[in-house]
Amino acid sequence: MMSIKKAVAVACMAACGVLATSGALAQFQKPEDAVKYRQSALFVMGTHFGRIGAMVQGKAPYDPKLAIENAEVVEAMAHLPWIGFGPGYDKGGTTKAKPAIWSEQDKFKEHQEKLFPAVQKLTAAAKTNDLGNLKAAFGSAAETCKACHDNYRDK
Repeated sequence: MMSIKKAVAVACMAACGVLATSGALAQFQKPEDAVKYRQSALFVMGTHFGRIGAMVQGKAPYDPKLAIENAEVVEAMAHLPWIGFGPGYDKGGTTKAKPAIWSEQDKFKEHQEKLFPAVQKLTAAAKTNDLGNLKAAFGSAAETCKACHDNYRDK
């Protein structure tokens, strides 16, 4: 059975391979494919983030090894969904993405860029094996996610 870390690494390498072999605006054959791609990446990221959240909220036992594994998945996945928000990918399929994503690309990108250091800090905190550090980093990362969702995701 493949570990979570190895599975994410394989998925990331495959995604990078696909992105490297296609043109910048021709990432997906149809806008629906971009919607599915970004939703899938965000779902995986959210699932693993939620597992850490359960630990820091006391809803699941704190397991330092699982915290690290989940944080590493979150960090790896944080790089994937953004290509699915490219030009022309605002239509197609059911989505909660607000139109403002495409009319405020610079502001949307700022939110995206704030996510990367937040999830890196989450991984670093998980590796300290200290629940207090994990809680602080989780709270900061959660605020980063919330700020973007508040502005660019329909409820």
